[in-house]
Formats: sequence, structure tokens, C-alpha cells
Amino acid sequence: MSLTRKASLGGTVLVAILAAGTLSGQTSTPADTKPKADVIFVHGNVYTGVPANTPFASIERAEAIAVKGDRILAVGKTFDLDRFKGPQTQIVDLGGHFTMPGFNDAHLHLDDAGQTKLSVDLTGVKSLDELRSKVAAKVGESRAGEWVLGSGWDETLWPVKVTPTRWDLDEVSAGHPVFLGRIDGHIAVANTRALQLGSITLASRDPQGGHIDRNENGEPTGILRETAQEAVLAVVPKPNHEQRRQAIELALADLAEHGVTSCQDYSPNWENFQVFEELEKEGKLTARISEWLPFDESVEELTKKRDSHPQSDLMLHTSMLKGFMDGSLGSHTAAMLEPYADDPKNSGLPRYDPVKLNDMTKERVLAGFQVGFHAIGDKGVQMALDAFAGAEKAAKDAKIKAANGGDDYRLRIEHAQVTTPAQISQFKQLKVIVSMQPNHLLTDMRWAQDRLGPKRAATSYAWLSFLNNKVGLAFGTDYPVEPVTPFRGLYAAITRKSENGKQEYFPDQRLTIDQAIGAYTQGSAFAQFEEKEKGKLVPGMLADFVVLDRDVTASSPEKILGTKVLRTVVGGKTVYEAK
Repeated sequence: MSLTRKASLGGTVLVAILAAGTLSGQTSTPADTKPKADVIFVHGNVYTGVPANTPFASIERAEAIAVKGDRILAVGKTFDLDRFKGPQTQIVDLGGHFTMPGFNDAHLHLDDAGQTKLSVDLTGVKSLDELRSKVAAKVGESRAGEWVLGSGWDETLWPVKVTPTRWDLDEVSAGHPVFLGRIDGHIAVANTRALQLGSITLASRDPQGGHIDRNENGEPTGILRETAQEAVLAVVPKPNHEQRRQAIELALADLAEHGVTSCQDYSPNWENFQVFEELEKEGKLTARISEWLPFDESVEELTKKRDSHPQSDLMLHTSMLKGFMDGSLGSHTAAMLEPYADDPKNSGLPRYDPVKLNDMTKERVLAGFQVGFHAIGDKGVQMALDAFAGAEKAAKDAKIKAANGGDDYRLRIEHAQVTTPAQISQFKQLKVIVSMQPNHLLTDMRWAQDRLGPKRAATSYAWLSFLNNKVGLAFGTDYPVEPVTPFRGLYAAITRKSENGKQEYFPDQRLTIDQAIGAYTQGSAFAQFEEKEKGKLVPGMLADFVVLDRDVTASSPEKILGTKVLRTVVGGKTVYEAK
């Protein structure tokens, strides 16, 4: 690779010419046989992600990107990249628009998102009556006895902030079994018929890591928390292959429209991965997918799944093992070291016995897997950190390499919404990555301080504290728990204010826009061992980028919320273009 430096937008930038020999493993090539680009994107305002060596700009800017195959060939001024133009080269004019590395959503659920679009979508319903009317409408168009499924309700948005009951649903369900998941997925409400089919009765006992809500007579109310949902889910008819594919295609279209070029997904049914493979073979996979596997499966089964698809496939492969330490703050099921401030008899629901957790974690890390744990409460976070400490020591003692063959295991904690300063220091010590979703704060700030009390709230959602302690930070959305748009996350990260600007949550943890973009791109790439492949727009990297209708680094926070994606490019190919 030959490198030159030339003046460009906002300072200097690497024009960095990737010679043809570099792509083929050679070290140099004569100037007159330099490769010609397949596509050159010109007249852009290109935010490369490379720190600038000037006090006037924090990130290097360029004007044009030349692409060959699925890689960036050169980045620089439009005029300078003209040398890569050949007779077959396509020229795409970006019209001066802001262009940046594609967003890499470090935590989402494609299957759930697509299924939400195919079922009763209760996201944003403002009352129990509205929920009931949506269920009644679905009942009216369903065949006799057919399950009515839905998700997205959030009782904290309602005038009377109490969870629905089975009796609320019975009145509108006409004998249909009904099962409706809360927005966070950690609790659900089932009607009487669904409870009967799931064999949940007066005599049922709470499962490990779950809870069946009951009234004063001991009767199940229909609210099922955490693992208690599994009894009903086990009897819900599973979607067929065509329904799974339809759901996933809807979710992928949502990603492309919002500039997400890579995602780290947990859609645990293996049939979903087979749908991804099918789409890839047909050339219809429009985002790079790093698919997580269920932590609870046997090492033998996990190894079989890992080996079934090439790990070197940068469009699709299996990766991290996902486990759950606890639930969510919204449903009072996140595991806390001290009781909830607004529920003094409740400290949440830990999902594992610590001894079993530690043994399972060690076994999987020794088998060469990256592990990531959902942990929202500070007790859940501590359980995860303790398990990681033991597993990492065992792996180093046994000279076991990380998933990428290196010595950095990149163990992860997903969410980590409630942490203590001591725990953040432990993240740093163990080199544990924190994968967070800043858009959650837009929902949670309405009630988070009530749940936590002022002392714990002051150290919650501590994005800047993690960065200041040099802890790897990756951002995502938890789609469909929150919308997949990354612009809500950028806004939340830099303001810590509600979308109407009227409420603010401990502003000392705000990030700069460059830090927020970095967490959504380079931070997410590092969290999946792919920082050498994506996250920056420089020669040799994958040509994954997004073109926006405004420069988010120069826009007011309020205007960032209204950002529209004009073009999404994955591997040099446009997968979305605004009409």
C-alpha cells in the first residue's frame, strides 16, 4: 500500500492508494497498471473515522471513495481519485452530502423485530383500552381458535400505570389464546385460554429465574415474568419457514433504510440462521450479520453450529454466546444488589445459580467461544464479571486463545445500565467490553430514578465513565425494544435529554458526537473482532457506508433526530436509496 497525504476537506487526509498487488497479496504494482475502480463515489463530505492531526477538526474528511469489489480502493479528493476511473467504472455523485462508516448495531433481534411487524404491534399504545381494541381487531380477522400474538406494550405510558391482566384480555379475546409481550421482552401477559394451554394453574410453582404474578387468592393474573413465559411459549405454534423469511426480510429492510450495514443479532432459533444462509446464497442479504448462539446449549451443539458455516464469511457467521443474568428495570426484574426504591421488597430476578454460571462460562471460554451476558442490574453485572474473571484466568492458565486466535477474549456485558464505580474499574481490569444502547435512556428516564433512587441513578447509563476508564464501548439499539434508527441513539448519547428536550438525566455522562459515532462504528467492530475490516473509511476496509441528508457532526442535537438516510452501501453495493 502506498500512502500520500494531500489537503482535503477540514484538514489533511490519507489519499492512501491501495495498489492492485495489495489485494492479491503482492506488495507493489507499476503505476500504469493500477487497478481501476468498480465504483467511485464523488463530491461527498466523507467522515472517515480517522482522527485528524489538526486542532481545527477531530476527524479526517475527504470528498470521494473509490471501490473495487467489496473493499475501499482509495479515499481522497474527487480530482485525485479520477486516476482510478476505467471504461467500466460507475460514477455516483453524492451531491455534497455527509458520508460516514455504516452503523454497526451491536445488539438487536431481527427475528423478534420481523415477527412484531407480522403480529399485533402494541408499541406506543397509550392505554389499556387501546391495547384491548388492537387485540379485538386481530381477533376479528383470525380463524377460530387461532393464537393472537403481539408485543410492545408499556404500561408506564398509560394514565393508570398497572400491568394488564388475563381478565382484561378475556373480555376481548372470544376464546382465542392471547399472549402479549411487554416492550422489553422480559414479561408478558397471557389470557386465561393461553394459561390453560400452558398448564399454568393455581398450583403452578415459579420456575428458576421466573415469577408468576398472582392475586390475593393465589390465582395467576396472567403476568409472567422472565422464564415463567416459557411454559406458554412452548405451546405457541412456531412460524413456518416462509413466515420466518418474511419477518426477517422486513427487519433487514428496516436496517437498510436506517443506515445499518452490520448487526450483531440474537435470533436464537436455528431456523433463522438457515434463512440468513438462504438469503445470502440468493444475494439478498443486505446487512452483515454476526449471529449469537444460546449460552445454555451444550458445548457440543454450539461447536457443531459454529463449524457449520465459515467463520471467515464477513457477510454471515456465528459468533458470541448470549446468556441472561437478569431481566429489565422496566419490569422490576433486573437483579439488584439492594431492593428497588419503588418496590422495597423486590431485588429482581437473577437467572442463574452463581456456581453453575461460573462453571458453564469457564467451559465455554475454554472451548474458544466469545461470551456475552445480558446484565442490567448491578447484581446481574457483578455475577457476569465474577464469571468472566474465573473463565479468563482458566483460559490463560490453559493457554487457550480467544475466538480470533489472539489473547484478548473480548468478553462482553450487554446493557450494563446500573453499575457501581468499582464495577467499572473491574471492567477495565478484565478488559470486558460494555455493549450499551443509549436510546434506552429516552424510554427509561421517565421512571429510572424512581426505580433506583438518586444515588444509584447517578452512576447509571454511565457511557462516559466507561470511556474515561478505557473500557471498550459498543452501541446498538436492542431493536425491536427500541426503533432501529441510530439517530435516536446519537441524540441520547450527546444530550441525555428526552426527545422533547424537557427532561435531562445526569448530564455529566454525555458524550461528544465523535465519541458516539465511534461507539456505533469502531467500537461495535472491535466488540466482534472485526476492527480491521470495518468502522473506518480507509483503503483496504470493507466499503460499507451511509449517506445522510445532513452532517450530524454539525447539526443541533434536535435536528439529528430528524436525520434521513439517502443511501446505504454494503460491500460497495447500494442496498437502499431514498426515493
